[in-house]
Amino acid sequence: MQLSYVLTLALQLLAVDALTVPASNHPGVPGVPKTRPQIHVGPKTLKTKLPRNSPPRHKTCHVKGGTADDSAALLKSFHECNNGGHVVLDKGVTYTIGTVMDLTFLKHVDWDIQGTLTFTTDTNYWQANSLKYKFQDSSAFFAVGGKDVNIFGGGVIDGKGQVWYDLFVKEPTAKRPLLFVIDGLEGGTMSNLNMVNPPNWFNLVANSTNIVIDNMNLKVAAVGNPAKNTDGWDTYRSSSIVIQNSIIDNTDDCVSFKPNSTQILVQNLRCNGSHGISVGSLGQYVGVVDIVEDVLVYNTSMSNAGDGARIKVFPGAPDNVTMNSGGGSGYVKNVVYDKYDVQNVDWPIEVTGCYTVKDAAACAARPPKFHISDVLFKDFTGVSNKKYDPYVATVACPSPEACENIRTENFQVKAPSGKSQAKCSNINVAELGLNCTAAA
Repeated sequence: MQLSYVLTLALQLLAVDALTVPASNHPGVPGVPKTRPQIHVGPKTLKTKLPRNSPPRHKTCHVKGGTADDSAALLKSFHECNNGGHVVLDKGVTYTIGTVMDLTFLKHVDWDIQGTLTFTTDTNYWQANSLKYKFQDSSAFFAVGGKDVNIFGGGVIDGKGQVWYDLFVKEPTAKRPLLFVIDGLEGGTMSNLNMVNPPNWFNLVANSTNIVIDNMNLKVAAVGNPAKNTDGWDTYRSSSIVIQNSIIDNTDDCVSFKPNSTQILVQNLRCNGSHGISVGSLGQYVGVVDIVEDVLVYNTSMSNAGDGARIKVFPGAPDNVTMNSGGGSGYVKNVVYDKYDVQNVDWPIEVTGCYTVKDAAACAARPPKFHISDVLFKDFTGVSNKKYDPYVATVACPSPEACENIRTENFQVKAPSGKSQAKCSNINVAELGLNCTAAA
């Protein structure tokens, strides 16, 4: 499939806000503040229009970097330029964060990253001091939140992930920080940045609304021990989120819609080496209700991946061996994957109604408490790989009542043999529209 996002990006980058910035309040610091990119959401849009009220900034703070730990200087600039300012990391300068920072107090701030933002490799410090989140036992170097924050600039955010990949081999339970967390942000953008080698996920967008992410380049380049869990974006307890016009080379989900993600638009992405664009996993925690609703994934290419389009739900009870391995409830509703090209992908479509459980008998013993409905896989093209040939899809529902109105439309994906079959269980085969055989 020929993606249109390259042309879209070129057109978007021609249009910028008129932004008048006075002289730096740190005289002698090199660099010119960039104008904030004006981002166009398209070709698809959300059902509800994204409200945007981001006035011009009236002061500028250049951060002095190049030391062993620039955290204090960065934090000082955010306080000085909060409520209407423009914080600049200058081109050609490396800024190192060695101290955990909570930046969820920001209001009406532009963060202009032109240089390189990186982190110390003191794994003991970060495990002890990083920001902690209960969900999936995650942690972070810092978190950005508040109201009306725009992050851009063309620079690099380098997670120095290799030291963490090496640690994972020795200590699989080590708390590896997420590279970039947006938490509790109301209205904002992130665009025109390069991210490399996160210790864990690249990005988490949590407890946030009205966020647009555009023209990002995410890349894992491990040398030696492989990278682990490098999701591109995970959304969690968030709504009205757009992720578009970006390139992701990683080793886990390209995008994952975690619990309580609603009104999400993902479009014009090129994903390579990933685990697909995934709903879930959901239902991981006992007694917790998870929902994912109103999601559109449009105009995507997926290459050299484990999955293309994926939905994964935990069983209805823990396994009594692994903590947090099921027991939640909820639903998935109104999810559309439209215009999706796959090349060298294990499962172009994978719906797993009993995630982590290996057979039907084990699933029946712990039946999921989820309902999956109104899911459409439309205009799929491409070729899978040999791993499951002749099968190109698997749709495994735990019961006939658990899945409703799951359909394909114009599904043209074939296996290398030229065949196109699906493994199916507890699904309306006529409605699904694939050449199904019973799942083992």
